[in-house]
Amino acid sequence: MRRSEGGSRLVLAALFVTSLVVAQLLAVKILALPLPTAFPVVGSEVVVPAGVLAYAITFLATDCYGELYGKRPAQALVTVGFAMILVMLSLLWLAILAPGSPAGVDPALFAQVLAPSTNIVLGGLLAYLVSQNWDVLVFHRIRERTGGKLLWARNVGSTATSQALDTVVFILVAFSLAPTLLGIGVALPTGELLALIVGQYLLKLLIALADTPVVYAVVGLVRSRRDGPAATPAD
Repeated sequence: MRRSEGGSRLVLAALFVTSLVVAQLLAVKILALPLPTAFPVVGSEVVVPAGVLAYAITFLATDCYGELYGKRPAQALVTVGFAMILVMLSLLWLAILAPGSPAGVDPALFAQVLAPSTNIVLGGLLAYLVSQNWDVLVFHRIRERTGGKLLWARNVGSTATSQALDTVVFILVAFSLAPTLLGIGVALPTGELLALIVGQYLLKLLIALADTPVVYAVVGLVRSRRDGPAATPAD
């Protein structure tokens, strides 16, 4: 492996893991993004976790990684990412449970801000496993069907469907199944669940469409450095 290729691979993996971990930390804050007018189901605002952009970047990174290095390496990256979430949560809870000093942030406030609810964690982890593996699978299935052409189709197709799975699994587990079956968190009524699912998915879909030029740029740059100026992503 050339040094430039190894560096690019490391950067993509680092981008994936960093975005993934940051998304988990930011998920404790919920954003209410106003819309110019009220729409059916979602109303006048879209309610999403603050980590939605960071999490969307993880799909961009896996698509670039899978396009450049193959299906199995991309699946391995997803597995590593899951392990890093567990490492992050372990370190976070060690910091929360450790004795605090009055010289720093109030321990109770620290725990209140950074300790994610158990139902949010369960929903996020399950959604991650399902959606990221689906993303890699669909990306390479489309790649096989198109003979390695139409990068935009596999990027949008894999990300759009995987984000749909991610949204549905996360919302249902975090705000319905976990509270109902395990007695943790608050179970939301069906109307609010539907509004959360539709609003979050529409925003994620817009991000998926917007990141396609970025995927082309990243893949083209890495291939040109690896194979020479003539190498460009397949159309």
